[in-house]
Amino acid sequence: MKKIIFVFTILLASVQSYGQQPRARDLGIPFTGTPGALNAITDVTGVEVGYSTIISGEGEHSVGKGPIRTGVTAIFPRGKSKKFSPVYANWYSLNGNGEMTGTTWITESGFLETPIMITNTNSVGVVRDAVLKWYVDTDWYNGEDWWYTYPVVAETYDGFLNDIYGFHVKEEHVLEAIENASSGEIAEGNVGGGTGMMCLGYKGGTGTASRVIKVKDSTYTVAALVQSNFGAKRNLSIAGVPVGLELEDHQGIEYKAPPQSRREEGDGSIIVVIATDAPLLPHQLKKVAQRIPLGVGIVGGRGSNGSGDIFIAFSTANEQAFNRDEITTVTAMPNDRLMPVFEATVQVVEEAIINAMVAAEDMEGINGNKALAIPHDLLIKAMKKYNRLKE
Repeated sequence: MKKIIFVFTILLASVQSYGQQPRARDLGIPFTGTPGALNAITDVTGVEVGYSTIISGEGEHSVGKGPIRTGVTAIFPRGKSKKFSPVYANWYSLNGNGEMTGTTWITESGFLETPIMITNTNSVGVVRDAVLKWYVDTDWYNGEDWWYTYPVVAETYDGFLNDIYGFHVKEEHVLEAIENASSGEIAEGNVGGGTGMMCLGYKGGTGTASRVIKVKDSTYTVAALVQSNFGAKRNLSIAGVPVGLELEDHQGIEYKAPPQSRREEGDGSIIVVIATDAPLLPHQLKKVAQRIPLGVGIVGGRGSNGSGDIFIAFSTANEQAFNRDEITTVTAMPNDRLMPVFEATVQVVEEAIINAMVAAEDMEGINGNKALAIPHDLLIKAMKKYNRLKE
């Protein structure tokens, strides 16, 4: 009896320690490529991720009161303790019905100088302002008394579950996401900026994945974090299986009193962040960002006119590259050796989106509107039908 209790205690401690929802691989869904130790963006050394998840109220929608289903995600390329430590970066928009602030300067300078923040559409401004204030309070620029910066804040729309016009994201939530930023395993599904999001006919949210690649004699990591809120159910494909068609009789989204909107099936948005430790220059990171839509398309994204599909990629290599005064020397991967990076980018985007959906849980929001998690049992049944389940 004591032995049984001991084993149960160990298992319980493990669950509490990791606190993760099931992931796509836990269901036996096959993916190509070799994942990192955590299969997460934090497999790239130095990257830290933090969340603030805001869930409150239920029932009838009252603007300014709720229900609230939203949050903030913070991503630090070199960790927040490094303070001002720019990384080479670039970005790409498949369809620009959305926002990612600070991208003009990234294009111009080639550097990402700030953390990447992700929230809901109407909270971009408050998140941007809170980050700026945090820079002042923490001396982000290490004693410089005449600095300027353009925080990178991205968004997707959660107004079908969340009281988005109630403006519930406050400075305290931004600071909470920043404070919570850490390396190691990270939560997925209904967390952070992804809390109130929907994807491909089901509950969406936050997801992540990574790949380890070899380029000649060197090993690198390529990883993604997504805030997934896009796509029509009919296009949902997982590991080559037309899951959306197989589950066409299963209702994943229930609108009991939807807001007045021009939203059509397939509209929505997705933000993708790619991190790598491969020594890539800004023009190469642009090429990486341009491959992200291939991963989105594999699972069913079509770049709808009503979708903000905006992507950013950064490299943590060449830590001493940024210098205001002195000439610096950097290392760079040849363009002809980029194909493994491109392939890994497509793979991690695909898996991160599916991880977001698999980890998500049913959520009821304003006016009783519901976004149901993709049913694991029906998903497994569909995968078995096509002989695509990994035993």
